[in-house]
Amino acid sequence: MSCVIELKNVSFSAQNRVHVRDVSYRFDEGKTTALIGPSGSGKSTVLKLSAGLFNPNEGEVLYRGINVARMNRAENLAFRREGAVVFQDSALWANMSLFQTLELPLRVHFPKMSKKERERRIESVVADVGYKKELGIRPSRLSMGEQKMLAFARAMMCRPRLLYLDEWTESLDENASQRLIELVRNLRADGVSIILISHDIRIIRDLADIVVMIIGGHIFLRLTREQITSDDDLSRYIEMGMAE
Repeated sequence: MSCVIELKNVSFSAQNRVHVRDVSYRFDEGKTTALIGPSGSGKSTVLKLSAGLFNPNEGEVLYRGINVARMNRAENLAFRREGAVVFQDSALWANMSLFQTLELPLRVHFPKMSKKERERRIESVVADVGYKKELGIRPSRLSMGEQKMLAFARAMMCRPRLLYLDEWTESLDENASQRLIELVRNLRADGVSIILISHDIRIIRDLADIVVMIIGGHIFLRLTREQITSDDDLSRYIEMGMAE
């Protein structure tokens, strides 16, 4: 099994606190890995390190064998184009319209794409996520659930092959949540590599090929899909590990 992202002896500290301690892990190509653990355990930090959003204080993050922190511009653009992040707080641009926010990754990564092509891509992805309001407004006029839908749509703009999801169904109603879960299920079936965080055990059982439990900034436990779905005792253990 080939490796898409590898963390090698990675540690990360910020604001006088150690968030991740000497973590080594290989994320397999085409697999869905769920990161779980109590609040503050370091799982979001591991996700952001894997996405190249944080640089480790120690160790290396490798994308297909290339150190992310030492990439040249072309390598970094390819890494950013292939990967996409849906943040827990959506992180939409406050000073841009929704259309401009969705258009930006296409402008950056596909500069030769025509305006009509960009419009068609945006229209298609917005329809996929189920958003039905106008796109000329700013994010402040949306509910948190609607912001999550648009954040997911933004992540889909460049058709990523590496997807990072941090509590991406939080604040959504049941219908919207199921719609996004179905989209992720389709991406998983298409061989997209996915790293996700969720407190919903149903999502983990449904989507995860591998579960990695992080406690105190360390990898505490790794479970395969067979263990996740077949052993009730292990499922209860997972739920305990996700406790706030």
